[in-house]
Amino acid sequence: QVQLVESGGGLVQAGGSLRLSCAASGRTFSSSVMGWFRQAPGKEREFVAAIRWSGGSANYADSVKGRFTISRDNAKNTVYLQMNSLKPEDTAVYYCAADRSPLTIATSRWAYDYWGQGTQVTVSS
Repeated sequence: QVQLVESGGGLVQAGGSLRLSCAASGRTFSSSVMGWFRQAPGKEREFVAAIRWSGGSANYADSVKGRFTISRDNAKNTVYLQMNSLKPEDTAVYYCAADRSPLTIATSRWAYDYWGQGTQVTVSS
């Protein structure tokens, strides 16, 4: 089993920044892909960004490219999502997820096996 715990959400004004953290514990795999998704009220859960634990390139949704950066600290078993230039439309619950057996850096939520409980991000205009 893998446990994922997100933190770092909060209320921020438009144009501001937040950094989300996802601490992984349990049976983590060095080959896993770690992703961030978000879900706004009344909307489907959507892909934000993902990265391999082993490093290499990351994958971003078009809506966040150039504003968000995903990174990982293998020593701390933690994945981060640095969010800059936040917009009101970024308001959502943000979830961390793990894909244990990735063929690629998936953008579909159905590829991910484990999920955190989510952290709320609210961007005021």
